[in-house]
Amino acid sequence: MALSILNNIPSLVAQNQLAITSNGLQQTLFRLASGSRINSGADDAAGLAIADGLHANITALSQSARNANDGVGTLQVADGALSQVTSLLNRAVTLATEAATGTVSADQRTALDNEFTSIKAEIDRIGSNTTFNGTSVFTASATSVFLSDSGSSSTITVTTGVLSSGAIGSLVPVDLSSDDLTSDTTAAAALTDINSAIAQVAGLRGNMGATINRLQAASTVMNNQVQNLTTAEDGIRGANIAEEVANMSRFNILNQTGIAALAQANQSQSSVLSLLR
Repeated sequence: MALSILNNIPSLVAQNQLAITSNGLQQTLFRLASGSRINSGADDAAGLAIADGLHANITALSQSARNANDGVGTLQVADGALSQVTSLLNRAVTLATEAATGTVSADQRTALDNEFTSIKAEIDRIGSNTTFNGTSVFTASATSVFLSDSGSSSTITVTTGVLSSGAIGSLVPVDLSSDDLTSDTTAAAALTDINSAIAQVAGLRGNMGATINRLQAASTVMNNQVQNLTTAEDGIRGANIAEEVANMSRFNILNQTGIAALAQANQSQSSVLSLLR
C-alpha cells in the first residue's frame, strides 16, 4: 500500500465507526432513562403510530369506565332515596289503615292526617333535594352515559323520572297529593293509592337495579380492555431493559476501543517522517 499524507483513511474509518458507536450508545441511554423503546419517530415510525393509537383507545376507555361509574353513582343515590320513600309509604299504610276503622275519633283522624301530610311533604323534599354532583337526581329528562374507545361509541340511557307526592312512579304515576285521612272513606281510598305507590316505587327500583348491573358490566368490560390494550402498547413501546443493558456494555467497550483505534490511526501517519531522516 502506497504511503500518503493527503488523507488519513484509517483515521476516517475509525471516526465513522466511533460516530456509529456513539449514536448507538446515546440511543441505548435514552431508552434506559425513559424506559421506552420509542423516543422519537425515527426509532420506529410504524410502532409509534400503532402505540399512539392504542394509547388513545386506553384513555377513551378509562374515561368511559369513569362515566359508567358516575351513572352507577347517580342510580345508587336515587335507589337509596327511593328506599326511604318506601319506608315512608309503609308508615302511611299503617296510618291509612288505622284511620279507616270506625273506632277512631275525629280528633285522632286529624292527628293521623297531619302525620300523613308530613309524609307527603317529605316525599316532595326527597324528590326535589336529592342530587348527584350538584344535579337533581329525579328529573323527567333522561341522562345519557357516553361510552367510547375513541373509534366507536355508544350510550346507555339512565332514567329516574320525577318524584313527588303528586307523581310517584314512571309508568302510571300515582297522585297522593289530594288524599287525606280525615274520614274512614277517604282513608280507605288513600290506602289504595298508597299501595299502588309502593308497587310503582318497587318497579322503579327494579329498573334502576337492572341499569346499575348493566353499567357495572360495561365498566368491567372496559377495564379489561384497558388492561389488554395497555399490555399491547407496552409490548410495542416499552424498552427491553435486559437487552438495553447488554447493548450499553457493548457500546461502552466499542467506544473505548474506537477511541484507541483512532489514536493509533492518527499516530501511524507520523511514520512517514522516518523516510525524511
